[in-house]
Amino acid sequence: MELSRATLNSMAHVILGLLMLWPQTLYELTKNFQAGVSLFYSASTGSIKRALDKLLANGEITVDSKTGPRGKRPYRITAAGRAQFRSWMLDDLDTGGMETEMLARVYFLGLLEPAERSQVAEQIRRRIGEDLDRLERLEVQVRAASVADGFEDVATYQRATLKYGLAAHRVALAWADDELPQSSPADESAR
Repeated sequence: MELSRATLNSMAHVILGLLMLWPQTLYELTKNFQAGVSLFYSASTGSIKRALDKLLANGEITVDSKTGPRGKRPYRITAAGRAQFRSWMLDDLDTGGMETEMLARVYFLGLLEPAERSQVAEQIRRRIGEDLDRLERLEVQVRAASVADGFEDVATYQRATLKYGLAAHRVALAWADDELPQSSPADESAR
């Protein structure tokens, strides 16, 4: 199965975050995906291996030439990998898979300096707010639209889907306000 470029990039960043914590073998990375990362991102051993190969080719990680216990070789993040990870954390959220991208950044937020944490949190709040505004505008349009005869049931469930999106974004915004760091005046002046 071929992974999309966006999926491979996203997985590579998650792997960089895990390697920021400590060097890990493929087995350990797979276990860490299952133990915590799977809350927002699932991956097979094969897809993790493909992402590791990409990171190795880019010089963002290295792999020990000597095998450790049980013949395993740990992967380590390089300075280039640390820079790439930090850049990704501070970059705007992608348009697709927003929830996964957001939660991946929150999962690793503690690896950044406090001012950078606030910056990422503000980007997350802004993105959720923008998406919520877009859905609220759509809701106004949907309320004003007439439904063609015979499509009333279809429209009912399409509106239910929209209501779910609105509710999910409102909950996400409240969660971000409760759980993520707030910007301080010092953070604003540092930018």
